[in-house]
Parts: sequence; C-alpha cells; structure tokens
Amino acid sequence: MNRRNFVTAGLSLAALALFTTGCTTTSGNPGDPALQREAIDSAVDSALSRLYQEAPGSKEIVASARGVLVFPSVISAGFIVGGANGQGALRRGGKSTGYFRMTEASVGLQAGTQSQAVFILFMTQDALGRFEASRGWTAGVDGSLSLLTVGANARVTTQTAQQPVVGFVLTNSGLRANVSLNGTRITPLDL
Repeated sequence: MNRRNFVTAGLSLAALALFTTGCTTTSGNPGDPALQREAIDSAVDSALSRLYQEAPGSKEIVASARGVLVFPSVISAGFIVGGANGQGALRRGGKSTGYFRMTEASVGLQAGTQSQAVFILFMTQDALGRFEASRGWTAGVDGSLSLLTVGANARVTTQTAQQPVVGFVLTNSGLRANVSLNGTRITPLDL
C-alpha cells in the first residue's frame, strides 16, 4: 500500500470511529432537550465524584473555582489523524448553567480509541466571564489552559492551581499526565 492510500485509509478509519462511537453522555430520546440535560447532569455528577475520590484535594479546588466545565466522556479515536468529541455542562455553585460540546482534531503518531473525563476550572471571574461571553472558545487561543499535575501521592493543593484556567484529565486508569488540550474547541449546545 503506498503512502497516499495509507493516509487516506487512516483518515477514513478515524472519521468512522468518531462517528460510530458517538457521545455516551446522552441516552433516551435525543430530540428531548430535558432528557439530554438530565443525562448530561447525571454523568457530570458521576465524573465529579470519581475525580474527588481519585485526586485528594480536587474537591476543594473545584469548590474554589468560579465555574467548572465537566465533560464526563470525551471519546478520542484516531489512526494517524484523530479527533475527540464529548458533551458536558458548566457548573456554577454546584448547578448546571449551560451545556457544551468539546471537539478536537489532531495529526501525529496515534492509533486506537479512548474515553476520558475532562474538567476545566475557571479560577477567576475574568476568565469565566470571557468564556461565557464567547460563542465558541478554543483552549490555548481564547484562554490559556494549564493542566494540573499531581505528585506521586496524587494530592492536589491550592498551589497547584495558580492559573486563571486549569484542568484535569481523568482516564479509566486515573489522572492523566503529559496531555494537552490546546486547540480543543468548546461550543454551546442549544438545550
């Protein structure tokens, strides 16, 4: 197989994987906004509970944030060219105030699929205000996003979160390090 056919096959496989996996945060009647919001909120609650359990100190940082975007199940797939897609909610004061879609495209050495939970914390009112005023927000372009890293004891401290916008990525195997969300596009859902 020549290189051109190989790349074309990789692109087709990545697109097919993303479109067939869909988003697992919504179930029931996809046309009923109330059911979609309920499904997303339930998945957000579960993802936050898991984060609090796996990363001591994360509950305090989430509580001190002005707002937190939670994407409970971001499905990533790719073969040479890849992408990711997921739905989530913005929480302020423990209540959902908006619903959003996260999308991402990437090129590079990659193969396979993965599901991960993504948490984006707006630590200042200014950062949250800029996000809420946008009709589409791109990490690294519209706002700098620093991923929180945890030490060997997996403890998060307030000194870990000194940036206006910080995030966690949680996979089935725990907190994920060495990941970038720059270029990730977040747009509002009309629910």
